[in-house]
Amino acid sequence: MVLSYKRRVHIDEMLDFSGGLRHTALSADREFPETASESGREIHPDWLVDDLVDTTDIDEFVVISNHKFAQHFEDWKSNKQKTRPYEITVIDDGTSTNETRLGAVKDIQLAVEKLNLADDLLVMAGDNVLDFSLSKFVDFAKEKNTSCVMCHEENELKKQQKTAIITLDGNDLITSYEEEPKEPRGNLAVPPFYCYRACDVKRIQEALNNGCGYDAPGSFAAWLSKQTPMHAYVMPGKRYDIGDINSYEYVKSVFSK
Repeated sequence: MVLSYKRRVHIDEMLDFSGGLRHTALSADREFPETASESGREIHPDWLVDDLVDTTDIDEFVVISNHKFAQHFEDWKSNKQKTRPYEITVIDDGTSTNETRLGAVKDIQLAVEKLNLADDLLVMAGDNVLDFSLSKFVDFAKEKNTSCVMCHEENELKKQQKTAIITLDGNDLITSYEEEPKEPRGNLAVPPFYCYRACDVKRIQEALNNGCGYDAPGSFAAWLSKQTPMHAYVMPGKRYDIGDINSYEYVKSVFSK
């Protein structure tokens, strides 16, 4: 999801937060649109949108989808009940197969170019559910005035080796950022939630030109951390991944209680 601090959100994802979030975007390029799955009583994009509508001044949400699910999100947009005025924009990235998908980083770039985004962005993967509000992460990024990631403690080596691991100094400044390390330097894992300053968003093409991966949403953050100071917000609650049927069913059971 992408949110703009001026008011924008991208679900796979991107949020623009310069000034006040003004837009949102969501990317669903899998066989099953986890971002639109029902977790207990709510449809997942509803949870993301409602949280930010209630706690921030975002007034536009931009959803990025592959062609297969674009109409699904258009229907969701049409049926969405609103508690205050805001816009939802759905972008069809034109891809229909796993082999031709753009990937998360290029989906973010597509949204930025198509909508002429020039704000700070909050980016997050749409197949995630949180038990805390994202507004604190947005506030943290504004306070630090750098691009930021979220992190949580992960002490199981096998899981550390399948995600990004960072280390921090006493001021939450990232001192190392490793993707799927065989011998991790620390135990802070990075889930797919990122706040990017507008000046850093402009560097996506530079990153791609210099070998940055484009499929995983965290690839750009990992590359960027080597170019400019970044901070990490320690998550105050839990994050649930609904990227497969088993985790999806588990999250349904948790949120239906």
